[in-house]
Amino acid sequence: MATTSSMFMYSLTIQPPTSITQAILGQFAGTKEQQIVTASGSRLTIHRPDPTQGKISTILSQDVFGIIRTLAAFRLAGSNKDFIIIGSDSGRITIIEYVPAQNRFNRLHLETFGKSGIRRVIPGQYLAVDPKGRACLIASVEKNKLVYVLNRNAQAELTISSPLEAHKPQTLVFALVGLDVGYENPIFAVLEVDYTECDQDPTGQAFEEVEKSLVYYELDLGLNHVVRKWSDPVDRTASMLLQVPGGSDGPSGVLVCGLDNVTYRHSNQDAFRVAIPRRRGVTENPERKRSITAGVMHRMRGAFFFLLQSEDGDLFKVTIDMVEDDNGQPTGEVKKLKIKYFDTVPIASTLCILKSGFLFVASETGNHHFYQFEKLGDDDNEAEYDSDSFPADPTEPYTPVYFHPRASENVNLVESIDSMNPQLDCKVANLTDEDAPQIYSICGSGARSSFRMLKHGLEVNDIVDSELPSVPAAVWTTKITRTDEFDAYIVLSFDNGTLVLSIGETVEEVTDTGFLSSASTLAVQQLGEDALIQVHPKGIRHIRADRRVNEWPVPQHRSIVAATTNERQVAVALSSGEIVYFEMDSDGSLAEYDEKREMSGTVTCLSLGEVPEGRVRSQFLAVGCDDSTVRILSLDPDSTLENKSVQALTSAPSALSIMAMPDSTSGGSTLYLHIGLYSGVYLRTVLDEITGELSDTRTRFLGPKPAKLFRVSVKGEPAVLALSSRSWLGYSDPQTKNFMLTPLSYVPLEWGSNFSSEQCTEGMVGIQGQNLRIFSIEKLGSNLLQESIPLTYTPRKFVRHPEYPLFYTIESENNTLSIATKEKLLNDQSVVNGDGTMLPPEEFGYPRAQGHWASCIHVVDPITAKSTLQRIDLADNEAATTIAAVSFASQSDETFLVVATGKDVTVSPRSSSAGFIYIYRFLEDGKELEFIHKTKTEQPPSALLAFQGRLLAGIGTELRVYDLGLKQLLRKCQAQAVPNLITGLQTQGSRIIVSDVQESVVYVVYKQQENRLIPFVDDVVARWTTCTTMVDYETVAGGDKFGNLWLLRCPQKASEEADEDGSGAHLVHERQYLQGAPNRLALMCHFYPQDIPTSLQKTQLVAGGRDVLVWTGLQGTLGILVPFVSREDVDFFQTLEQHLRGEDAPLAGRDHLIYRSYYVPVKGMIDGDLCERYSLLANDKKQMIAGELDRSVREIERKISDMRTRVAY
Repeated sequence: MATTSSMFMYSLTIQPPTSITQAILGQFAGTKEQQIVTASGSRLTIHRPDPTQGKISTILSQDVFGIIRTLAAFRLAGSNKDFIIIGSDSGRITIIEYVPAQNRFNRLHLETFGKSGIRRVIPGQYLAVDPKGRACLIASVEKNKLVYVLNRNAQAELTISSPLEAHKPQTLVFALVGLDVGYENPIFAVLEVDYTECDQDPTGQAFEEVEKSLVYYELDLGLNHVVRKWSDPVDRTASMLLQVPGGSDGPSGVLVCGLDNVTYRHSNQDAFRVAIPRRRGVTENPERKRSITAGVMHRMRGAFFFLLQSEDGDLFKVTIDMVEDDNGQPTGEVKKLKIKYFDTVPIASTLCILKSGFLFVASETGNHHFYQFEKLGDDDNEAEYDSDSFPADPTEPYTPVYFHPRASENVNLVESIDSMNPQLDCKVANLTDEDAPQIYSICGSGARSSFRMLKHGLEVNDIVDSELPSVPAAVWTTKITRTDEFDAYIVLSFDNGTLVLSIGETVEEVTDTGFLSSASTLAVQQLGEDALIQVHPKGIRHIRADRRVNEWPVPQHRSIVAATTNERQVAVALSSGEIVYFEMDSDGSLAEYDEKREMSGTVTCLSLGEVPEGRVRSQFLAVGCDDSTVRILSLDPDSTLENKSVQALTSAPSALSIMAMPDSTSGGSTLYLHIGLYSGVYLRTVLDEITGELSDTRTRFLGPKPAKLFRVSVKGEPAVLALSSRSWLGYSDPQTKNFMLTPLSYVPLEWGSNFSSEQCTEGMVGIQGQNLRIFSIEKLGSNLLQESIPLTYTPRKFVRHPEYPLFYTIESENNTLSIATKEKLLNDQSVVNGDGTMLPPEEFGYPRAQGHWASCIHVVDPITAKSTLQRIDLADNEAATTIAAVSFASQSDETFLVVATGKDVTVSPRSSSAGFIYIYRFLEDGKELEFIHKTKTEQPPSALLAFQGRLLAGIGTELRVYDLGLKQLLRKCQAQAVPNLITGLQTQGSRIIVSDVQESVVYVVYKQQENRLIPFVDDVVARWTTCTTMVDYETVAGGDKFGNLWLLRCPQKASEEADEDGSGAHLVHERQYLQGAPNRLALMCHFYPQDIPTSLQKTQLVAGGRDVLVWTGLQGTLGILVPFVSREDVDFFQTLEQHLRGEDAPLAGRDHLIYRSYYVPVKGMIDGDLCERYSLLANDKKQMIAGELDRSVREIERKISDMRTRVAY
């Protein structure tokens, strides 16, 4: 097999995974405020909660190119900064710190202890830290535990010891936590099971009697070794440990959480046990036991409490009462354990309680929530249960306790953070007739699931929208004196005059400002210390602070066609093609430069940069002419208005703006010339501050209208507002400092300007038709906007209407009561008062019931109604499995909706009592569905597809073609296509690509004359296929359950043979190769993105962009694969990737190449996410790599940014 692929793809992430596997709290910046660090797949993110506004903002997110399995925060005694320990799949323990000054993570230690990958006996799965920061324990699922002693050296730097072993063979670890023992020797508590006897006993007797133990491991700091100090059996269902405060704060020890019980255990105390209260209600099964899935301990002055969460999402507050001595002081001996219902929040993977009185819930599915504590539940009338009423021995019987769930009283939701986990299906389509298509996806689970519409843009906060007397041409804002903090006037220019509005509590018209109101205005500027200037077609009006007015009239028979100003300079272009330049004198008057400069053509636009700090003038004047050129003229006193450089353009420039912006290449700030063309193209080019040369031009197409540019400021940084058929904002990315150009999710504007007042310190003012709009932009972090429509159950698949902007989703929920059963229970006569209240399922979930399915079909309108239009519930314990829109040739090509269901489905092992295919007709332009008939099948169909005017169904291992009859579907043809179960179908012409649950894909051809389906090519590797799409007639792209993406191609000869006329008989009798099809597919590309792909399609994402493969991952990832066109680009990026692997090694110590080749060596793929880290490197490293590649740093950065901006966002 050739080592180089003939096909290369560039992999990019558009939206990183949004599921959070773990979150930790700490003061990572070394200041008083706490930050939250989260792990999502391979990404490490640090968030800053803002307690004053109740919001969470992302400070830094970094891909560590490895799987983050566990995180822990620790602090050395006496320091005020927390460090982060990462347990990953690299076989190494990593300690990193967050450096706020440079906004990056810095790796302090990397200690290797084992092989890479996630293995049973390699530590990294569990991690616990001593509360005083003296040691940490990292453990594997089985056998191995390592203790590292953490200390500091004479330079106050963190040091780490060699590992101390605490191995015990044939022992499984379930949970691990550090004990709070004050400054005594550190102790770690472990839940473990010794399976030595089970292994040797074939009868299974020993397995029934095996005990789970709570074991204490003590690190003796004097002797520097670890001993197994104490062991005691606990409840066999125990699965979680929580640390209880010790020392002067509490009794020390642990809470052991098991099925239906929480027990307090410690080596020198008795056991205290409480049951977990169960929900009471008609629809609840009183026998169902709950277990604790998440928990958090919080200390306050002189007290502490636990919040534990059950799998329903209910939070319970657990407190410990201690025996008091004669003076009323706690002695450290436990008296009893208490539990009471607190509130209900979404099921969390991690709970964090902040010192500022907030609760962060990292949800398992759906949006993450940020709550504020209203009270701590001490004074409510909720029943409290204590350990006196329950036996300490887990085997003894007891009376279960119950509670009524209620709406939240103790916590109040302040922010919901968008998360698309799990993301189950996705379609890219342009339904709103905008320039670029939108992304529609279904995600979430249970009642918290949703239909999301994503579109590229920045969120705009609308402040004022008021109508004006007529249509204005332009708008400016200005201060009165240089020292003013806020703007004083809004100046509006109309075709025949100028209107001045003053900004105060209200905005009202003023007439005594000295502005000429009878002519239209070309420019407004605050000049010098306290003067104002107005440029109009017939002259320049200079308004002094004492209201004296100086006019500079235009020479006869001429007028001003373009003007530009800054606080010390003015330049205007006359209709004769001359440029007149003014500079402010020391006495504050405007002095005209003697000579006028004649330009070759008509001047269309001008720009002066801002005056740099400490200088008296801007060095350059940019002049755009209608001969499609931009010239840079010098404004130096020695060489005034002399030509410095010129740039030819593809069309006449309509707007120019010189401005300094932060730059990732130089690390500081760079002068740029922004150019807008009449063709709607925007260019940004670097303007050399000394020579005036123009270099490194980058272009973007904004829209069909001429582009206008305005200098604005966002988040204290300069930005450019570019207006064409849509409004765009060009700004520096807060994290990477790369230049970003993103459309605003806002009405198209005709003109814009900066705006600053007391109510809105950093906003913009714009004109849209006859309206004046004031708005601000708050968030620059995310450039994908989400709109969400709630769904009922977990969505499984969805399909678009072929003509109208409507979608049809199928949803099904396992182990959940269906609507009919629920209503029957609620209408029961014997319902006790209070048990019949139904709580909203979005917060409390659905009533659970083993073996029951709840399922429905929804009609969703994401464009006009932005809601669901119709819901059809499925009865008889049926669950929808797949859906398709099929046009039947026998019904004169009318399109029907086809839904497949399964009855009494058991997921594992797979079984069901029957399958059905339902046919629905579209009514009211697709807004309603009418049931026509259903056809029974022996098992639930798992894939449906429209195929040559008929329906193609994958039922188990069989492929069937159906036609539409009057009473039911008619079977026309069938064949066994795959060995296990068909999971997906794709087609072009008469070729069908069938994917199998665990045996990759098979190409099948349908022969019309013989009416046969014949498999003719299959794969050599067993791939557990999740989704596929056809890239071209021969090639298929797919993803599998292990998180790989791949492209397979059919051999040319086999492909041609299959399509020959009359080759049916030949194909049927062709000799099988190794019990499979006669031919094999060839692997073209392979890549490990570390998320399970759930959908894949070939489409465009931006207007005029190339076709790319867009894939979505289960954890909420959105990614693209971009095909390379030239071999030269491939070589360039391959070399760059190679250098970056060495210079910017992954944070957690994983080898990047091995990580991307997790299951199969990476082939034909270049990791764009790694290449994009180039701009974050230190300057010397950038120069070194650029030298190796024989390019300039700017050139490399342009190539990297072009790969993204040409095809995506």
